[in-house]
Amino acid sequence: MNGYNEKGHYDDDEPKPGGFVRAFDAFPKSKPQYLTRTSEGGKWTVIMSIISLILLWSELSRWWRGDEEHTFAVEKGIGHSMQINLDVVVRMKCKDLHVNVQDAAGDRILAASRLQEDPTNWGHWVDAKGVHKLGRDSHGRAITGAGWHDEGFGEEHIHDIVAMGRRKARWGKTPRLWGSEVDSCRIYGSLDLNKVQGDFHITARGHGYAGEGQHLDHGTFNFSHVISELSFGPYYPSLVNPLDRTINLAESNFYKFQYFMSVVPTIYSVQRGSGGAASADHTIFTNQYAVTEQSQQVDERIVPGLFFKYDIEPILLHVEERRDSLLTFGVKVVNILSGVLVAGHWGFTLSDWLREVVGRRRRKQSEGVIGAKGGYDE
Repeated sequence: MNGYNEKGHYDDDEPKPGGFVRAFDAFPKSKPQYLTRTSEGGKWTVIMSIISLILLWSELSRWWRGDEEHTFAVEKGIGHSMQINLDVVVRMKCKDLHVNVQDAAGDRILAASRLQEDPTNWGHWVDAKGVHKLGRDSHGRAITGAGWHDEGFGEEHIHDIVAMGRRKARWGKTPRLWGSEVDSCRIYGSLDLNKVQGDFHITARGHGYAGEGQHLDHGTFNFSHVISELSFGPYYPSLVNPLDRTINLAESNFYKFQYFMSVVPTIYSVQRGSGGAASADHTIFTNQYAVTEQSQQVDERIVPGLFFKYDIEPILLHVEERRDSLLTFGVKVVNILSGVLVAGHWGFTLSDWLREVVGRRRRKQSEGVIGAKGGYDE
């Protein structure tokens, strides 16, 4: 009657399906016609988006890098043997060289019978890519370590070291001569030695030990050498050690090269998830060493050659990389986004309130006598 719609009048009071559950809604919605988009809100949205991207990238980088923990401990158990891996080219013929090991236990090992010797040409090795002097890079610049982080073997992250350690170990082939002159000897292979202090040395035939063959003419001495590999423990060809791809040139026939190495047993492991120990697939057992060199010209009363003196430290270094699980990483990402949204909302609310307060004060100050009708008494 008179256009009166009784049903429409009571439409808002009628109960709707799910009304009981809707009463517990913690996220009330506003109708689109009650929402207003402003340029100020757009600016805060852009700022929040940029901050969120920066924090997400930082968290992703930290998760990918993981947290590294270094632990030193006294090595448990007794190890009786240790493997040494050697690949060195000496600028002398193989028949003129002797390779021996003398350790602190008094054992002498004729290493030449356990290693492989290949005749080769010096030019195939001295010009190889990456060959450098100890303590300098391939461009001759001193290696200071400044400006970069190194966890061992030239790698920055532990998972890179473990991944390379799982690669198949194989000695490279000696380059073919193709008519080149044989003036050098490549000595390479692995030896099982006593796990005690020792001296691994390469000397000329007839020098160093009595009864080592016919005396060699001193004019043929040339102990210039290129070290392609020198490591302790299982052979991991992809891991870079301090003496790998280093070169040293003898300035005279009687020249003595000495390398003093301090060997530290090391375990690298990568732990996935929040608990438990790292699996065998993500763990490698190896050795690191620090080396110092002392090379000089000697007289004929001193034996020339290459002398690698090594000492085993009684400590064990365990380097472990921990990384959160994907679920934990996802929870942290949600926390970051939630924090940015809450902080952005409060920032927008406070800025809007401040803008309103400042605008109100400016309006009061701009009011003149003519505009002040509220205080005028007729």
